[in-house]
Amino acid sequence: METRKPKIGLVGITQAIYDDMLPGITDRQAGYARQVAAHLSDVADVQFSKPVKSRDDMETVVEGYTRDKVDGLMIVMLTYGPAMRMMRAFGENHLPILLANIQPERNITERWDMGDMTYNQGVHGAQDTGNALVRLGKDFTVITDDWRAPEFKQKFADWAHAAAAAAAWKRLKLAVFGYAMNDMGDIRVDESSFVKNLGPHIFYLAPGDLYRAMRAVTPEEIRAVLEWENVQFQIDARLTAEQREQSARYQAALKNMLDAGGYEAYSTHFGSIGEDGRFPFLPLAAASNLMAQGYGYGGEGDVGSAAIVAAGHKLIGNGNFTEMYAMEFDRDTVLLSHMGEGNWKLARRGEPIRLIDRPLGIGKLSNPPTVVFRLEPGPATLVSLAPIGGDRFHLVIAEGDVIADSPVMPILEMPYGEFRPKSGVRDCLNGWLKAGGTHHLCMNQGHHAARWMAFAHMVGIEPVVV
Repeated sequence: METRKPKIGLVGITQAIYDDMLPGITDRQAGYARQVAAHLSDVADVQFSKPVKSRDDMETVVEGYTRDKVDGLMIVMLTYGPAMRMMRAFGENHLPILLANIQPERNITERWDMGDMTYNQGVHGAQDTGNALVRLGKDFTVITDDWRAPEFKQKFADWAHAAAAAAAWKRLKLAVFGYAMNDMGDIRVDESSFVKNLGPHIFYLAPGDLYRAMRAVTPEEIRAVLEWENVQFQIDARLTAEQREQSARYQAALKNMLDAGGYEAYSTHFGSIGEDGRFPFLPLAAASNLMAQGYGYGGEGDVGSAAIVAAGHKLIGNGNFTEMYAMEFDRDTVLLSHMGEGNWKLARRGEPIRLIDRPLGIGKLSNPPTVVFRLEPGPATLVSLAPIGGDRFHLVIAEGDVIADSPVMPILEMPYGEFRPKSGVRDCLNGWLKAGGTHHLCMNQGHHAARWMAFAHMVGIEPVVV
């Protein structure tokens, strides 16, 4: 799946009144804007067109960035600039906005003159601009800091990645093969509300389409998958050539259908696959492999988890579909696992990732080849997209750690790991349940509550950290 840096338009504001007072100031401050853009270039593609001096400049610059499909707009005060000049351009703007309250110099010294005061007077321009954005009813982010500080770059990166993920999410096409699991309540969404308020568009595909796509897979496509798996996995000797071929056929067919339809996320339900009568086993290895390639995934027809795993790929990288299986009170953890799907890019280093012949009664089919691994220890973030009624959704977020000293479970034939929440398993789950957090969720490595919260605000979801 395509990955790229966030694309951000820098709106650098000044005014012509200073040109006579300080000849060359426009070029000087434009150079400052380019320095800021270059400093941030390792985390985003920051574009700067020209200093904005007037309403015409503002509307031209913002229209140009919009036409170039930037993910968000970062306002930087190059000097003071009257905010009324931005009202029309930003009133019509629907891109995420960052007001970067920064200035060229970190420190004030006794050697400053009127020129230094003018070059570094952005804060009161930011106040005028912030007031205008509030009066426009805009939801915007503010970062006040030294622009060279690591903290500024990290906060900017969180915002920029959230803007890029939000832009992609609003265009997301999501495929459901068959139907969702009957009576499973927390996976149900009002589809019109989902697309109207959040953006992802749900498409239901017939299992027969998958069957026909599997029959159309070529021997060359099957061989490519098998050779790829031979490199990635320790292969169970009990797996037959037929099992492996059918699993590879599943993967190639699903990928072909997703790519042809422009779908970046999908969900299958074991019931709709098992009851169809034409499939040999459940496509568990295919789900794990496609997640590792960057596709969003949710089990049991869960469109919310498929969409949020897709967002996790874009926002952070290597989103993983999982669920909380059981609580461990002595270690203050919860066991993460699912029926057999998991993004093995998060597997514990130094241990083989196994592709096994897995007996499984669910679905009432033959043994599905299944990818098995333990999760890599370290910081992690869990996220649930929770429908809570009407047009409202919560994004329930928990930071913590996958612990290193959890016991090996040699007869467990599913991906697994133990997660210790920062808030403790008791308080975390009390908060999770009170917020309506679902039982399917996305996991990413690292602590990313700030980034997920920024994303939630941009797409119209209420974040809840537990």
